[in-house]
This record gives sequence, structure tokens and C-alpha cells, in this order.
Amino acid sequence: MPPPEPGGKQDAASYQRHFHRRWNHLQDRHVRTLAWLLDAPDLLDANAAAWQGKVATLGPVDAATAAWLAELDAAPEALHAALPSGPFTRLGRYAESLMAFYLAWQGRLIAHGVQVRGEKNETVGEFDFIVRDGAEAVHWEFATKLYLLETCGKGRHADYFVGPNLADTLGAKVRKIMQRQLALSSHPNAINHLPEPVHRAQALVKGWLFYQGGTPDTIIPEGIGHCHCRGFWNVLDGLDDLASLRYVILPRLQWLAPGKFRENETCGLDELRGTIRAHFGGNTMPVLVSVLETDGGRDGWLLETDRGFIVPDDWSRRAAAMG
Repeated sequence: MPPPEPGGKQDAASYQRHFHRRWNHLQDRHVRTLAWLLDAPDLLDANAAAWQGKVATLGPVDAATAAWLAELDAAPEALHAALPSGPFTRLGRYAESLMAFYLAWQGRLIAHGVQVRGEKNETVGEFDFIVRDGAEAVHWEFATKLYLLETCGKGRHADYFVGPNLADTLGAKVRKIMQRQLALSSHPNAINHLPEPVHRAQALVKGWLFYQGGTPDTIIPEGIGHCHCRGFWNVLDGLDDLASLRYVILPRLQWLAPGKFRENETCGLDELRGTIRAHFGGNTMPVLVSVLETDGGRDGWLLETDRGFIVPDDWSRRAAAMG
């Protein structure tokens, strides 16, 4: 997928098309999500001078990894057993479990989820991953995030990208990672919890950014990858602008990989509108919608071509107040 020119437009569906070309043969939802984690462009540009080498990248998926994913798709039981269960599993914990499974298969995983405690047994922090890089041990802070560009931002700064639940911003998250979480290995108590000394610390960040009505002409903030996965956001009345026949409201643990569904799992526009209106009757959390079309074959699958958050009418006002 070629990167767009800085400040230029990118077709919102371009990453979905790329993903389906490479990974449409995968059937298991968790394997598809793992494929997305390995394949998706990084949210932070590893080559940006702003990060001073503190951004990790996985690089292209090689043939051996692609073959392993296909084998895993045919027999996914070991992966399923390694995943957290329960209705309230956090998206970040789910993604970490998938990444840990991959790193263990690679033989690079030294440790995962190592907590550091202080003198009074208080939690100082946690190492997401300690991974092998040649002869060195490296701390990876791993995050999967989705943010919406609120309307007054126009891409001027990462703080204008706001989480759907209004709990944080892209700018605040990156500062937390770079200034605090990556410094954990220098804490005097860290050495007591690490299996071996850490030589450096980096952030590995995947995710999606969403723009009102689609991808506008905008200036991407410094350090954000120009090739990032992207979608739209709109209020409920904006559903009329969607040009498709079938849709799915994505559960939180399906927010990462482009969707693949049977028709009986989908709904039409009127049903979608009614479901979202009922949701907003007692909930202010935006709803992530997958826009679908048939894959053109005879197997009955519908594939995601675009995605976007439908937000309450007052979401933009509340998001702007965070700035």
C-alpha cells in the first residue's frame, strides 16, 4: 500500500482492500486479528526524528510467518487457549495476548507483563514485553488505540485526536508512553523484577484514526505515520451518506482487523439506525460500524470496505472541551 502524499487524500478503504487481498483466506477471527497486528502500518512513524529511535516496528510479514498464520487458522486451539476470556476483557489486554503468542512462536519473547513494585509493595509500573533483539533484551511498550479527530483540530496536533470515550487523546497517550512508561527500566526497583538487564526501550503502537465524514485534506501531526489505518466518524443523521446495503456494529474485541461476516450477522440501514438510536437512549459511547460489501465470490462472505464511529450529537462539543 503506497503512502499518500503528506497533506493529501487517501482512499479510506485502501487498507481494507490490502488486508483482504493478503488475508481473506483466514477464517478464525482471532487469527485474523493477529494478522492485522503484524500487518497493519504503525501508528507512529519509526523514522520520525521526534521519537529519537524510541519507536519499534515489526517490518513486513515474511513468508514463514504467513505460512504459520495459515496453519494456525486451520488449528487455532492453542491460540484460543492463550487468550483472556470473559465479557469484560479489555481490548489492550486481548491484543497483548495475541502479540505475546506471536513473539513466543518467534522465540523472541523473554517476558510479558512484568510488574515492578516499590519499597512498600506499591505498583510502580509494568513492562508489556521484554523481547530478544540479537544479543540484547529490549523493552517494548505495546498499545492498540483508536482516536477521532475532533472538528476544530484539523490535524494540527495529536491532542486533537480524542478517544471515542473521551478518556484520553493521542497526544496524551504518546507522552505517557515516551516520558513515563519507557523510562521504567531506569527505575531503581526494576532490576529486581527483570530476568536480565534491558538495553533500550521502544514503543510499538498500532491503531486507527477517524476523520469527520471521511479522510479530509489535513496535515498529519509530526511523528504520526502517513500510512496509518483510517476511517470516518459522523453523527447518527450522517448514516444516510453511507453507500452500502449491509452493516455490522463491531463489538469492542473486533475493533482491530477489517471485518468478514456472514449475511445473517449483518443488518440493513434502517435496522442499523434503529439499533444505534436505541443505544444512544441510555449510552453516550460512540458505536463503531463496519461498512460491508460482498466479496464477489460464491462463499457468502461480506467484507469490510470502510468503517466509522457514529457519535452522539453532542460528542464533538464534549470532545472540543478536552482541548
